[in-house]
Amino acid sequence: MKYTTLGKTGIEVSRICVGCMSYGKASEDFHQWTLGPEDTQAMVKHAIDLGVNFFDTANIYSFGTSEEYLGQALKNIGVPRDSVVIASKVFFNEGQLSRNAILREIDGTLKRLGTDYLDLYQIHRFDYGTPIEETMEALDSLVKAGKVRAIGASAMYGYQFHNMQICAERNGWTLFSTMQNHYNLMYREDERELIPVCEQYGVSRIPYSPLAGGHLTHRGWESGTARSNTDKTIRKKYDASKENDLEIIERVAILAERLGVTMTEVALAWTLAKGVAAPIVGATKVPHFDAAVRAVDLTLGCEDIAFLEEPYKAHEIVGALARTDSNGI
Repeated sequence: MKYTTLGKTGIEVSRICVGCMSYGKASEDFHQWTLGPEDTQAMVKHAIDLGVNFFDTANIYSFGTSEEYLGQALKNIGVPRDSVVIASKVFFNEGQLSRNAILREIDGTLKRLGTDYLDLYQIHRFDYGTPIEETMEALDSLVKAGKVRAIGASAMYGYQFHNMQICAERNGWTLFSTMQNHYNLMYREDERELIPVCEQYGVSRIPYSPLAGGHLTHRGWESGTARSNTDKTIRKKYDASKENDLEIIERVAILAERLGVTMTEVALAWTLAKGVAAPIVGATKVPHFDAAVRAVDLTLGCEDIAFLEEPYKAHEIVGALARTDSNGI
C-alpha cells in the first residue's frame, strides 16, 4: 500500500479509502444490500491486513448503524485508535449544518463509533438554510475542543466551497482540508470549477462513487447484484446518461483486457492519475477490494488516459444540491 497526506493536516492515509456506506443494517428505507456486523468486521480486517488505514462513514448511513458496525469491528479486531483514520459526515439530520445540529451530531457519531475524536469530519452537502459563518465557526470549535482533527466538505458547487474557505480565512477558523465529491470516468463535471478550487487551496480530493456504483467494474449496464437490483440512488445518478456511459464502460473493458488487469483497477488508477488522494471504495466482497488495492500500483500512460476520456460528454449535475433539493446521497 502507498500513502499520502490529507491536505496540510499531516494526517497520513492509504491511497484507497474504505467506503462504509456498504456496512450497516439493511432496510428498504435506506439500502437493502448492506453488510451485517460479522461481514463488516471481515471486510474491515481484510482492508487493514492489506495496509488500508482510512475509513469513511456518515451519521445517515443505515441510520447510524454503519458507524456502529465500523466502531465495533475496529474494537473487536483490536486496532489501536491512532493507527486508523476515521472520517464521518453531518448534514442529512435535523437542523442540517446549524451550530446546534453540528454539536449534537458529532457527539452521536463519536458514541456510535466508540471513540472520543474523529480524524476527519465532513459536511455532507451545502446547507442553504444556515449562514456559512455559523457552520464554519461550529466546525472550528470542534477542532479546538479536540473532538475533530480536521474538517472536510462533500459534493457542492465550486462557488459554495470557495465562499466557505474564504469565510474561514477571514475569521481565522479552520479551513477544509478535503473534498469528497462525485467523480469518476462517467461523471467529470467537477473538473470545470470545484476541482480547480480544491487545487487552489491545497485540498485533498477523496471522491465517492469512483466506480460509479459498480458500473465501471463490468461490461454492460446491469450486473444482477442486490445493489444493482435495489439501489434507487444509483439509478438516479447514472441512468439518464446511460447511452454515453456505456461507451465509456466499453473503453474501460478494452483497456483492462489490453493491460491484463480488471476494470476496477483501470477505473481507480484513472482517478489516482487525475490527482485524487484516495478514492472511496465501497466493496462488499473481498475480491473486489483486492482489485481496488492493486489499482494503487497501476500506472496509466497518457495515451491510456486519453483513450478512456475521449467519449465523455457533459452530464447533468449529480451530487451538489440545488436550492430546492431535499436529498442527494
